[in-house]
Amino acid sequence: MSIQCLIIDDEPSSQNVLKLFIHKIDYLDLLHVCNNALEALEYLKNHSVDLLFLDINMPQLSGVSFYKSLKNPPKVIFTTAYSDYALEGFEVEATDYLLKPFSFERFVKAVSKIKDLNDAKVDSIIIKSDKKLHQIKIDEIYFIEGLGDYIKIHLKNNFLITYKSLKKMKNSLPKSIFIQVHKSFIINKNKLDYIEGNLAIVNANKIPLGQKYKKEFLENFNT
Repeated sequence: MSIQCLIIDDEPSSQNVLKLFIHKIDYLDLLHVCNNALEALEYLKNHSVDLLFLDINMPQLSGVSFYKSLKNPPKVIFTTAYSDYALEGFEVEATDYLLKPFSFERFVKAVSKIKDLNDAKVDSIIIKSDKKLHQIKIDEIYFIEGLGDYIKIHLKNNFLITYKSLKKMKNSLPKSIFIQVHKSFIINKNKLDYIEGNLAIVNANKIPLGQKYKKEFLENFNT
């Protein structure tokens, strides 16, 4: 699932770095940027977010004090230029702590922890198809077929077609279960019957294995 983020930082340069890095990650969705904790408190009164990128050393109210004040706090990754604040950040069970200036690789490592936690919790998704909202359990999906701007979700005995790209669908599913095997196909690893040459057989359907994806797929399947 996409992770909705909020940046809380009083430095424009730091805001710009975070915005750039967030934009590069498909499963991150930046909702808003706040310049201080008080502004963030007002925003959170009317909006729900999954993840805060929170600077610790801010005027008026520190990032840690702000976070402690939240009744139902989302996940948080603290950002600061001062290493002395690291222990204080982890005392409130922060997912990670980024010491400025941090690299994109370090940023990816931090947000991947959030993604892994979300993946572990996903057991169903909501799909809009034929003007109806369908709740589908993850383990009911056999494979997904890309059809341009649409996707076809294949279940055991039927299918649903919805307006969504294959890339976005892939990012909303647990990566430990769903594997892309072709530019137009994603399969549920647990529903694979067998592999025959360049074909993956899933529920009697022959799905092509693209050369770009075959090696990674076979390595993943063997784990």
